[in-house]
Amino acid sequence: MKNILIFCYLILFTLTVSAQSVAVNNDGSAADNSAMLDVKSTTKGLLIPRMTYAERNAIATPVPGLMIYCTNCGGGEIEVYTGLTWTNMVGGPVTQPLAIGDNFGGGKVAYIFQPGDPGYIANQVHGFITTIGDQVNSIQWYNGSFIVTGATATLLNTGNSNTNIIVSAQGPGNYAAKLCSDLSVNGYSDWFLPGRDELNKLYLNRVAIGTFLNTFYWSSSELDLNFAGSQNFTTGAQSFSNKINNYAVRPIRTF
Repeated sequence: MKNILIFCYLILFTLTVSAQSVAVNNDGSAADNSAMLDVKSTTKGLLIPRMTYAERNAIATPVPGLMIYCTNCGGGEIEVYTGLTWTNMVGGPVTQPLAIGDNFGGGKVAYIFQPGDPGYIANQVHGFITTIGDQVNSIQWYNGSFIVTGATATLLNTGNSNTNIIVSAQGPGNYAAKLCSDLSVNGYSDWFLPGRDELNKLYLNRVAIGTFLNTFYWSSSELDLNFAGSQNFTTGAQSFSNKINNYAVRPIRTF
């Protein structure tokens, strides 16, 4: 009985739509005569279908005017099918899905979060970007004296908080975390010293990203009073090194 009522309602709604403009709003106003469907709201938006680039390409025989939101095209964008190709909302070419090594967000895409990663959000594209080239190839982790900062996190998406903790504890000076925290490049100023797992992703993707040195790099992950995480970009081995050592630094930022 319930299904029959729903079916009847849909038929009635279809006949109504075919006969006159329909208003969907929260203020009781009538629909504009030039619109078949007039949606009005001051608190909510219109949500169109969201899908990946691959899912969009799998749509069988799309009709001209079909509209979708591509979740992994660049930072995400609304796209329309013209009958010949997909375009963005201003009629230009669509953005291809981001890939490791792409120029984006002030640097190069270094890693894209995968299911299970801290920071992963389903149907969205997030990850982190690294600067194009090292900012310095010889700088100490500590600021002239050995202290425990408490920046011990190692997982993905923790380097930013580590960096803030280190800078708060060590104050002004010339050291790895402060260099990243103070950096402003290509219009972005939210760079930080990567955590241990983030640094390892840089190593694993070093060929696609490019311009790494065959040397040691600092992470923001502290072990104790004297040691902090580092990685050998010649062998890939991670270790904990004395904070007094001068190693290279490659800042990152999330997107």
